[in-house]
Amino acid sequence: MRQDLEIADIVRRFGTEYIEKHHPSAEKIKIRFDILQCRTLTLGGHEERCDCCNQVRYSYNSCGNRHCPKCLSAKQAIWIEKLIDQTLPVKHYHIIFTVPHELNPICLFDKGMYYKLLFSAVWRTLHSFGYTHYGVESGAVCVLHSWGQNLSLHPHIHCIVPAAGYSLKGGWKRIGTYDNYLYPVHQLSATFKGKFLDSLKRALRKKEIGPEFGFLTQQAWNKPWVVFCEPSLAKSGHVIRYLGQYTHRVAISNDRILRMSKTHVTFIAKDYRDRAQKKPVTMTGVEFLHRFCLHILPKRFVKIRRFGIYNHTTKRNMELQFKQKESIIEEGGHGGKKETSQEQIKRLTGFDIGLCPKCKKGRMLFVRELPRIRSPCRPLRQLIHTLLQ
Repeated sequence: MRQDLEIADIVRRFGTEYIEKHHPSAEKIKIRFDILQCRTLTLGGHEERCDCCNQVRYSYNSCGNRHCPKCLSAKQAIWIEKLIDQTLPVKHYHIIFTVPHELNPICLFDKGMYYKLLFSAVWRTLHSFGYTHYGVESGAVCVLHSWGQNLSLHPHIHCIVPAAGYSLKGGWKRIGTYDNYLYPVHQLSATFKGKFLDSLKRALRKKEIGPEFGFLTQQAWNKPWVVFCEPSLAKSGHVIRYLGQYTHRVAISNDRILRMSKTHVTFIAKDYRDRAQKKPVTMTGVEFLHRFCLHILPKRFVKIRRFGIYNHTTKRNMELQFKQKESIIEEGGHGGKKETSQEQIKRLTGFDIGLCPKCKKGRMLFVRELPRIRSPCRPLRQLIHTLLQ
């Protein structure tokens, strides 16, 4: 039987034991602290009252941390709509670049360096293929993911690439003729492998730690690399919405957590070795938090990046113009007034946050603000221990 659980419940139960065993950094402790406080009275909020049935509702503020599973759904819907407005009205291909697990120790040694080189190798590969195969400046929107279904470390990048580019002659040109694929995947895999390992070895030598990881890079070189590319059979909006499922996500969502005992946590994961069947996975609570921490990104690291003709600087320098959709406006007696944030969320998600949850007729009106609870000024580590006890 599934329990109504959240990641915050797991942090609350196993957080102290995890800190004592793994001694995480202050940044990781702060993220767990944010998850504990998210949408609680600690962060403040506001009181609302229905103008029809007088039902009272208290809405608490979100922590806004990008690793919190509660804070991303509305941002995801808005991002998808904005991206659709800023892309070319052509087919888009979904390409996934992965790296062998033998390189995971290097990733754990310096995530910022590793992910930066991964983005660079992905784009340099796509960029070179755009010129060599079609003679165009291509583009891509790339999203970093670092996890597998069982929360293991599995860095990979999802890309959407348009079936068009800006040619050397100064005009738009459609691309993608390889049996419904954008580029030959075997050539793509070999080129990506060479570019990423070359840049990784250079970075390690610059840090004077090349020999320590030389055996791992050689192991990775001896393995076949696979770049996965799906044939584009849908309109650009469909592909972008599909990619949108991967953008504003954390390693695991609350609805995948099934049970929590005094020592273990059970969650649902897809087994891709068995036709993507959903199966329960059980591990200790401390191990669960440890794996969750593997996917915390370095501070200020950008996980969604645009390249080529989709990069704002490139578009400006090349003076490229995309046909933009007009801003959404509200019609019918409001004089062309732009929609509010509540109206935008309702249109994109179908959820009306201003509707009374009890009578389903009235509107929730603001009554008063609930102030944020100010915690005493103590070291964050000591504060976390106090909250978890």
